Amino acid sequence: MDMRLELVPLPSTDVDRSKAFYIDQVGFLLDHDVEPGNGMRVIQLTPPGSACSIVIGVGISDPQGARVQGLHLVVDDLDAVRRMLLGNGVQVSAVSDMGGGVHYAYFSDPDGNSWALQQISR
Repeated sequence: MDMRLELVPLPSTDVDRSKAFYIDQVGFLLDHDVEPGNGMRVIQLTPPGSACSIVIGVGISDPQGARVQGLHLVVDDLDAVRRMLLGNGVQVSAVSDMGGGVHYAYFSDPDGNSWALQQISR
């Protein structure tokens, strides 16, 4: 039996601001932005090359609820991704060498959901 993690809901206090952040600054792809009714809005975004997406929207999660912490984006070239994010106005930490060929850098979205960029040298 397969069990695939394919969608992670993130709380957002301003879905248009979050949508712009993830598309324009982080480079996620917009899968859809729909309003199915009853005041609900669903925005699904996917990191390039990922099988897992995030969803933000109205009626998706409590906008004042706990923030999601430590989501990992695994990258092949951490320095290049970090430069791209910095160039797009995202505040990204310096690269941390964790030993054993593992490197990290960190950033957060405008609502405080936090992300780790991870590169593992093989």
